[in-house]
Amino acid sequence: MFASVIFTTYNHPKWLEKTLWGFAAQTYRDFEIVVADDGSGAETRAVIERAQREIDIPIQHVWQEDDGFQKCRILNKAIVASRGEYLIFTDGDCIPHPDFVKNHVELARPDTMLSGGYFKLPLEVSRAITREDIERGDATRPGWLLRHGVPFTPKIAKLCSHPVAGAILDALTITRATWNGHSSSTWKRHILATNGFDERMQYGGQDREFGERLVNLGLKTRQVRYRCSCVHLDHGRGYARPESIAKNREIRRHTRQQRLTRTEYGIDSGDGATAGISG
Repeated sequence: MFASVIFTTYNHPKWLEKTLWGFAAQTYRDFEIVVADDGSGAETRAVIERAQREIDIPIQHVWQEDDGFQKCRILNKAIVASRGEYLIFTDGDCIPHPDFVKNHVELARPDTMLSGGYFKLPLEVSRAITREDIERGDATRPGWLLRHGVPFTPKIAKLCSHPVAGAILDALTITRATWNGHSSSTWKRHILATNGFDERMQYGGQDREFGERLVNLGLKTRQVRYRCSCVHLDHGRGYARPESIAKNREIRRHTRQQRLTRTEYGIDSGDGATAGISG
């Protein structure tokens, strides 16, 4: 099955490059990468163009003008551009486990969305990880991370990605399966049925609201946080604003109360969702 991996980026080329190296090292190869670029500059474009030459996985660069935090808008453009029947979402600051794409594809089920996991790295370790560390798979190995300065926490077990141990841990976890930006997937036809992400929303809960509409559409949720995992590279969040979080909370409340399956402010909202596609 041909899949599309979609993730956003904004002016963080060093982290983006590590994410791209992670997808170049995947055990499953029948997929494309769609970089949803929310207005980055020339350095980010250079990283993507270099990866397009060096990596044997197709890479699309979907770009829009910088207009503040507009993740939902650029994700919708990337969805339109994607060629896969199955779409896997992560972030441009996450290094995937080598079996990340393989496990998402193999665990896919009809009318179901998958909810994966992530493990946060300290800033010092995030900076120190090299291309060789990623290509060897060390950057997502718990033992290697612990030896290189990551403090122990039981959450590091999310990086096991073992088919048996991971399935047991996923069955035992009390964490609810929700749509999250670092590791989630479902079929493209379901995403189009919801009209994609709500473009009124900036930072704070936009992924959850999208997942709530998928559930309202009738999709089942499947917890795979111990089998579809990545490591999250540390960074600040200067785009977090109390007013956007409050607005998003109200949109989510309305979606839940009205059992909405579709947003009127998504892919076909009339703002030219396919504009800005390159690469």
